[in-house]
Amino acid sequence: MTRELVKRVVAAIGCVVGLMCLTAPARAQQHATGTPSEMVTTYESLADAILSVKKTEANLVRSILGAAYAHAQVELGRARAAIKSSDAKAGQGALEALAADVAQLASEGDNAVAAVRKRLIEGGHHHNADGEAKGIYDEGFVVVTRAAKSAFLESSRALGQMARAPKAEALEAEWQKVQATWNGLMKPAR
Repeated sequence: MTRELVKRVVAAIGCVVGLMCLTAPARAQQHATGTPSEMVTTYESLADAILSVKKTEANLVRSILGAAYAHAQVELGRARAAIKSSDAKAGQGALEALAADVAQLASEGDNAVAAVRKRLIEGGHHHNADGEAKGIYDEGFVVVTRAAKSAFLESSRALGQMARAPKAEALEAEWQKVQATWNGLMKPAR
């Protein structure tokens, strides 16, 4: 009985192989004019995943920036309180910390984030390749434009210099510049 089963399986396999050979030219002609739909569907899924990752990267960088901005607001509050109470030492420390936070806004994060960005660039990933080519973004930057980076760095320098002789009016004027740049970056995309 086992030999009979083996003979039937071999015969069945032979029939399947024979049918495949006979229909192969027809199937080849069918697909010669285009990519099989299953492959296109899989490629569509991959494209969706890649684009989703790009959106996730932008959201993550916005979160990093949001944390730096929140830290800057805390330091701004400390600086305001120190200036109001004429505590020069506390004012100096708060303004230096505020300047550092604004510098992190300019660079889309600290050195740890810069290391990740460098790794992505070395791997060939450029979130804003078109913007980089047009001079709008520095290499690897996701949210902060060159213009915003320049404005944040300018404010960071001004705040750092202000630490020597803190003045409420100067602090408020410089913070308005930071806020304007921040609001320009964080406005909802159309």
